Amino acid sequence: MAMINGQKNSAVVSLLYEQVAGEISGLINQGTFRAGDRVPSIRQLSRRFDVSINTVMQAYSMLEDQRLIEARPQSGYYVRSRVPEIREPDLQSRSFTAPTTVTISDLCQQVMRNMMNRDLLPLGSAIPSAQNLPIDKLNRIMASELRRYGEQGVLYQMPPGYERLRVQIARRALVAGISSGPDDILVTSGCVEAVLLALRATCRAGDTIAVESPFYFNFMQMIAELGLKALEIPSTPRDGISIEALRYAIGQGKISACLVITNFSNPLGSLMPDERKRELVELLARHEIPLIEDDIYGDLTFGNERPTAAKSFDRSDLVIYCSSFSKTIAPGYRIGWAIAGRFQSEMERLKMIMNVAPSSPPQLALAEFLATGGYDHHLRSIRRVHARNMSQMADAVARYSPPGTRMTHPAGGFILWVEMPEGTDAILLYHRALEKGISIVPGPLFSLSSKYGNHIRLSAAQWDDKIEQGIKTLGSLAHELLP
Repeated sequence: MAMINGQKNSAVVSLLYEQVAGEISGLINQGTFRAGDRVPSIRQLSRRFDVSINTVMQAYSMLEDQRLIEARPQSGYYVRSRVPEIREPDLQSRSFTAPTTVTISDLCQQVMRNMMNRDLLPLGSAIPSAQNLPIDKLNRIMASELRRYGEQGVLYQMPPGYERLRVQIARRALVAGISSGPDDILVTSGCVEAVLLALRATCRAGDTIAVESPFYFNFMQMIAELGLKALEIPSTPRDGISIEALRYAIGQGKISACLVITNFSNPLGSLMPDERKRELVELLARHEIPLIEDDIYGDLTFGNERPTAAKSFDRSDLVIYCSSFSKTIAPGYRIGWAIAGRFQSEMERLKMIMNVAPSSPPQLALAEFLATGGYDHHLRSIRRVHARNMSQMADAVARYSPPGTRMTHPAGGFILWVEMPEGTDAILLYHRALEKGISIVPGPLFSLSSKYGNHIRLSAAQWDDKIEQGIKTLGSLAHELLP
């Protein structure tokens, strides 16, 4: 690195941070530091350039504003992906698709089966990698708890579920800004069942439910199964669902409920700012419309603080908060929960009708895991892993994809939404990738109205040489499909 003159007079001190920023920016542009690489620490640069720590902090703040680097908690500063961000949709237009009757797609079923095919490289699966899960510790805890509690492990834990687990979930909810007691929590068989129960408690066949667009395709299947109509409301990678478009839609016809993934949505990865969450809750409350909030990715933030839940702004008990441990520690345990407000009793009744109760052994194990601090320790580790994986995958997409490719830059979770050049056929790319032993999720599955034809969803749940080679192969296939 070139040395910066260490002059201390006031005429030049104000420019020193710009010089430091310029040096680092030049090294990034030259390729010395690539996307995902860690840049020197603040103290290292302070010594290297003989400037104050405050000067380096100003320089790094400038580089963050220029979106060249990003800070990661307890880790330092890293080079951001150079792939352009997804273009924001035009939210000034009031034109949106009319409520649509949902049908279950054969392609959707095939994509779900592909996720479980161990012979395929899982580039699209929104499932945590087994190598990042506390499997051995959970197995030991479950064995110990089954010995400790004996018959409780084989008997039903009737709704609302195992009390010790509900106590721990209530304590954790405080981190998301939710004040609740154990009796306010219903343990479910994963977040999917929590959402399904919420839909059944708030809607009847033929009703219209507002959803963000693009939207998680498995929820589309759920809506179809219940005979509901879906109204797609445009969303942006930065702010999530458009409050303005939703407000207009409410004025056009009856909406029975609104289903939103507020924190690190699937597939956009958007994080709704707190003020937007408040606006959303207050808008729906004025019209007595329940909000079904899926917050399954909220614990996977890359930042210093876990984002709040929209439920934290609920003053009318109209928000049904849904989450689970499936994306963080144990997808196979199928343990989720709902904090359902005025719909609690009805959801408990529906839960007993559907399958009586969730499995008992996982509830015992997770209660102990949470009570002994294992969950927090695991989260600190997995957040760093996912942040690193995201950067490495973004770098690979930048290097191997056709010119004109864009993608989101989520601040949490492990989902990447990639926009290929105009005219690229995502479904054809999906089939070509399958022929090469690679599984991705094509964008059209995330809409009911033929949108996102040149988009794909990728997962950064794991990263290794095989995954990078898969991204390279995918990039080659995308080049071949250029119109």
